[in-house]
Amino acid sequence: MYDWANSVYSLVITSAIFPVYYNAVTQGLDGSDKVSFFGWEVINTVLYSYSISFSFLVIALLAPLLSGIADASGNKLNFMKFFVYLGSLSCISLFFFTGENLEFGIICSVLASIGFSGSIVFYNSYLPEIAKEGEFDMLSAKGFALGYIGSVILLIFNLVTIQFPESFGMPTGSFAPRFSFLVTGLWWIGFSQIPFRILPNNPYKKSISSDYLWKGYREVSLVFRELRSMPVANRFLASFFFYSMGVQTVMYLAASFGEKELKMPAEELILTVLIIQLVAIGGSFLFAFISKRIGNKNSLVIMVFIWMGICVAAYFVHSVYQFYALAFVVGMVMGGIQSLSRSTYAKLIPTTTTDHASFFSFFDLTEKVAVVLGTASYGFIEQETGSMRNSALFMAVFFVIGVFFLARLTLSKNGPTPEIA
Repeated sequence: MYDWANSVYSLVITSAIFPVYYNAVTQGLDGSDKVSFFGWEVINTVLYSYSISFSFLVIALLAPLLSGIADASGNKLNFMKFFVYLGSLSCISLFFFTGENLEFGIICSVLASIGFSGSIVFYNSYLPEIAKEGEFDMLSAKGFALGYIGSVILLIFNLVTIQFPESFGMPTGSFAPRFSFLVTGLWWIGFSQIPFRILPNNPYKKSISSDYLWKGYREVSLVFRELRSMPVANRFLASFFFYSMGVQTVMYLAASFGEKELKMPAEELILTVLIIQLVAIGGSFLFAFISKRIGNKNSLVIMVFIWMGICVAAYFVHSVYQFYALAFVVGMVMGGIQSLSRSTYAKLIPTTTTDHASFFSFFDLTEKVAVVLGTASYGFIEQETGSMRNSALFMAVFFVIGVFFLARLTLSKNGPTPEIA
């Protein structure tokens, strides 16, 4: 149910409505895409790419220490709550972003991203505590599928209000999209109360002491040393790092690509995101089923090769229908690669450990640093070449490196057995 609660942020804020709204309100009357951010002249989409990079850099620096403190004190649920409230309230604050207060909008979007990413660190670490290893793949897929379903429901509602604001008593103009940011924050904070009531806070009955900061640091150090002695986990994290650079960047900047390169109107862009979400529901279950047949490694390799093809195809996309077709393929592998990556890593964690938050913080740290470098390189290439097509094509390089590390993994068909290889 936390997937159901938080995925509306991923869809409405990072993928669909906010990027389109942001591009619209930061474009000059003369069609110029240059903006001034605290006196710095920069292209609006480049600033957005860099803001995403910055938010993930912050959480990448904080998450390992915070998760160590959470594991040492047994206070994981409260840390998760803090980031949920930070992110959801920041979403609500975006209601007041009109384009004229650019700095306010960017700061709120950065804080929302930090809240989302920080909460996921602690949420993911519950997987090995509430399920058996044989249930990891399907449970992870169910979570992502629930997230896609919930986010699609809210996106359709938001889309209807944007198209027909008068029917809801709303003024025309920017009010409806800004209202969608408000509703997203309320949905996130409201449905989060369900997992907050059910998830255990201190399942291993750890005592809370005053030196929790030092214990948190020591906890992270111990987990880091343990990970260094686990070659299979290391290779998986290396592969995950590189293919996540491509996956996350495509997910965050697909709408901006369609708007800028294909001149697609907002309605068509949001329809594209809807296609991705709906197809991703089936994709999550499809690759959970495939992994049972051919194993986690082979399933991941197939998906990474498909992602390579997506990046190359994006360079040659020139029509709306081609973009829709590409969105369909993205949806098929988006949910699958995310859910299977999460469950594969859960299987690599030693069954004897109770430090799940610390182990998953390194998983999430890997993903966050990947987003930082992926979105930053995407923005840099656009800045230097003047085209997002070149940025999209370059993403294929990250998938090539990712599949190289995947090929060096030795995993059993029915799931990884950590250090046999």
